Amino acid sequence: MKIGLFDHVEQADRSLATLFDERLTFAAAADDAGIYCLHVAEHHATPLNMVPVPGAYLGAVARATKRMRLGPLVYLLPLYSPLRLIEEICMLDQLSHGRFEIGVGRGVSPFELNYHKIDHDKSRDIFIDAFACLSAGLTSETLTYAGSYFNYKDVPLPLRPLQQPHPAFWYGSSNAIGSTWAGEHGMHFVSLGPTKFAKGNIEAFQAALAKRGGPASPKAEFRGGAAIGVMRNVVVADTDAEAQRIARPALAHHLGMLNWLRDKHGSSDLASRLGVPRAATLEDGLADGSLIAGTPDTVVAAIERQTAELGINYLLTYLFFGTMTLAQALRSLELMRTEVMPRIAHL
Repeated sequence: MKIGLFDHVEQADRSLATLFDERLTFAAAADDAGIYCLHVAEHHATPLNMVPVPGAYLGAVARATKRMRLGPLVYLLPLYSPLRLIEEICMLDQLSHGRFEIGVGRGVSPFELNYHKIDHDKSRDIFIDAFACLSAGLTSETLTYAGSYFNYKDVPLPLRPLQQPHPAFWYGSSNAIGSTWAGEHGMHFVSLGPTKFAKGNIEAFQAALAKRGGPASPKAEFRGGAAIGVMRNVVVADTDAEAQRIARPALAHHLGMLNWLRDKHGSSDLASRLGVPRAATLEDGLADGSLIAGTPDTVVAAIERQTAELGINYLLTYLFFGTMTLAQALRSLELMRTEVMPRIAHL
């Protein structure tokens, strides 16, 4: 079992400059703690995500860390010029000395895509075309590609990634269609949401990956060569009561950020915003498995249960979210490092 770190870098009650400074401090601490990879989301026009240009943010993270891998989860491919993104990926892989991971997706929010003049109904086709173009460019010194949405001819690519043939691709999915597509393409994979919901996505991915014959870019550190994970909001504290005291307002704030665009547009259907059911309260989150909060013993037991049910080998922890202070997040991380991670490494 490897432990990763996820972040939206959502708006909080301090200046953005302070927020960035805190996140870089936290990233350095996560690096020291042995966290496998930092994955950052990409969202636009919402306080849920204050790093809508993940490459710029990850460039800073790359220089603040030494061992931890890093990458977007995910780049919203319909919003990019594939040529420009190829160049960015090569730069970040070089800046991080070969620690970059490429998370890709089409974007689940119709609101965000529409702001960029992208038709949500066409976004999957655009994504697939962009991915094919991106893959072609990362494995060649010249980009020649002809697709439905993107066309290039004899474009020189002097920038190359440090990892050869290129950094590994990851996919985060909240539905069986995307999960199956990720498995068919041999990607590394993360799902989210309630345990029963996530299980269906993970099973769809596993079935497609097995049919394919294995991952495209195997990683020896993961059983079977593919990372198969689930994202969880996690708070570890010295008592269950203290963990829940921290988690309750943090989760409420985080859910408010998740729902911000939905509420702005007057949409009453949460699925239309994120495509995944969300717990409305701390109690709901603890019950459905999307939140893990408590002492190290409580957290270890919850991880063991979910690992057995889901068959995962990667736990993507959201350790610094909502109203949490840097001190609270650092304490949670320290307990993860000293009392949780050693006990789940064998899973």
